[in-house]
Amino acid sequence: MGEGSPKRVSTPAGAVFVSYASEDQEAAQRICEALRAAGIEVWFDQSELRGGDVWDQTIRKQIKTCALFIPVISRHTHDRAEGYFRLEWKLAVDRSHLIMANKAFLVPVVVDDTADDDENVPEKFREVQWTRLPGGVTQPEFVARIKRLLSPDPSITARLPAGAAPGSSPIPLTTRAPSTLMHGLSVAVAVLIAAALVYLLVNKPWISKPAPPAATSNAKSSPAVLAAFNPPPHSVAVLPFVNLSGDKEQEYFSDGLTEELLNSLAKIEELQVAARTSSFTFREHPDIVTVAHKLNVGAVLEGSVRRSGNTVRVTTQLINAVTGFHLWSHTYDRDLGDVLKLQTDIADAVATALKVSLLADVATKIEIGGTRNPAAFDAYLHGLRLMRVATSRAEALRALEAYSEAIGFDPDYGLAYAARSLAQSDYITQWAGGPSLPAPIVVRREYPERARLDAERAIVLAPNLGEAHAALARFLETFALDYANAWKESERAVALAPGSATVLYEYSQRAALMGKSGTSIDAARRVVTLDPLNPLSHRALGDALSFARRYNDAIAAYQDAIEADPGPPEAYARRGLAYYALGSYQTAKAACAAKADNWESWLCLAMSEDKLGLHGESETQIHRLESWGGDAFAYQYAQIEAQRGHNTQAIDWLDSALRLRDPGLRRLKTDPLMDSLRKEPRFQAIERELRFPN
Repeated sequence: MGEGSPKRVSTPAGAVFVSYASEDQEAAQRICEALRAAGIEVWFDQSELRGGDVWDQTIRKQIKTCALFIPVISRHTHDRAEGYFRLEWKLAVDRSHLIMANKAFLVPVVVDDTADDDENVPEKFREVQWTRLPGGVTQPEFVARIKRLLSPDPSITARLPAGAAPGSSPIPLTTRAPSTLMHGLSVAVAVLIAAALVYLLVNKPWISKPAPPAATSNAKSSPAVLAAFNPPPHSVAVLPFVNLSGDKEQEYFSDGLTEELLNSLAKIEELQVAARTSSFTFREHPDIVTVAHKLNVGAVLEGSVRRSGNTVRVTTQLINAVTGFHLWSHTYDRDLGDVLKLQTDIADAVATALKVSLLADVATKIEIGGTRNPAAFDAYLHGLRLMRVATSRAEALRALEAYSEAIGFDPDYGLAYAARSLAQSDYITQWAGGPSLPAPIVVRREYPERARLDAERAIVLAPNLGEAHAALARFLETFALDYANAWKESERAVALAPGSATVLYEYSQRAALMGKSGTSIDAARRVVTLDPLNPLSHRALGDALSFARRYNDAIAAYQDAIEADPGPPEAYARRGLAYYALGSYQTAKAACAAKADNWESWLCLAMSEDKLGLHGESETQIHRLESWGGDAFAYQYAQIEAQRGHNTQAIDWLDSALRLRDPGLRRLKTDPLMDSLRKEPRFQAIERELRFPN
């Protein structure tokens, strides 16, 4: 199938499916004609692409039932970042995992000089033989080869490498000989299939019919097989929906709609939903087995979005990640003003397919704080995208403007108010450098007040919107230094949105600062479960463990964060501070120097170098802090002086921090770096003034 509507709508079992990019239609046509001339049934299209439920379901049915799948590979498929052929390839790879190891199914064909290690084709294609048919000119040997693969004689395919075509052609048809590892891969595939079947029989997460006792007994005797992949019941990941609108600029819409659907599912209490950052790691849509294992989920929801003006077509399918079988699929045609109902319908259908008991009014939970205004929804999705990719103050301001536009279209849009409140808090801490830094007066004074007003307005409009309470908690902690009420709002947020990794992340951080170490660690571990590929999840766990004085465990968590993404510097600095707390000053220095281009690293280096007697180098780091932020680092200067044993100077800096309303003061109650000051009367007076909750 290429990128067109099907010319044939019914193909007998045993047919060949030809998948190609539209630019390769002529080459694919030659292959098709050569096969048909030999009496081989071929699924092939030649018409203009037209969407639709029947069209999509027909293609999926053909891939599910065809005998052989021929992907046509070329420089066009290499260059195309998007295309329906990529979904066809993915469906074929998913099915290949369910086929016995000695049965051929994938027969890749290259029609130009594309290298056989092309990284833009699925790994599964690269494991089998490739046939080269330049321009699609099909030699008789290739046709004979396909006929042998379609032969009902089991002795023919039994001699083949897993998934490959036979290599006994009179002339070389492939640039790749079967790997010596193919036998091992065949065994591995067989083990995976066996594990999937055992899991299905024992756990039956998607089947209501009981498994036979004998099968259950056998499965129990093989715990090692079960341990290979045993995702939690009712766990699901939502992959980024494919943008089929024909306009790359519409990707914000397909991504945003996917995120809203993910958030909707997360509001269903019995579901465990992988968080956005981890799910969106799989934008290239690898095979379902890879997604399931990396995210530890039992089901995957994927789909596509086609937008035209104020109407949208969303095609969705839910796949059992253990068996590879489709659990449910549907296509929705909706007006943008009906998107809230769309989210509810999809969430309800997924929950039903996963046998989840809907104990409350799902629609009420999902639609809270939303809008039925198409323009408001579109502007809100623009804001989501802009805030995520912002790398400058100007870009962050554009995100704020998008949220303001959404509110202008719908003044009762609770989610938009909550999002704008959080964005304003982020803006002042990330792009203005802190409330005490030299910056326009609107940044230093008005933005925190706007963040408060937006959060309070969101709560008035939607009292049960977890994101609104999280936004108010952020303001109260960061700008009002009202830690007691910030903690209350954070507790309310997590009670309303227990499945939100974002809400749990902030709750874990706040619990650690308030001295609730057990609560903080438990919440952070939950964040890691929901968002395992996000470095922030592991960093949150490292922070929780550090404040609990479990430094060796914290070092391991920070290392996990670095392995998840080696780029961000914070995990390196915090790992260094954990080594510092253990008295390993040389190791701390080396750890912080690994990414020494940020203020947290300078802080760590200033303290570790001082302990090593490198006082000049330590002063250099302090000068960097002063040049970067001036008095905005009052709290950090207090940490440095406390570690040097200069208690009076340290408390003087804490007085300055209090006068400047330094957000760093939120650390004071549990900060290990301040332990040497805790018996000082002036320190105790400052702590009382901050009124930390018990």
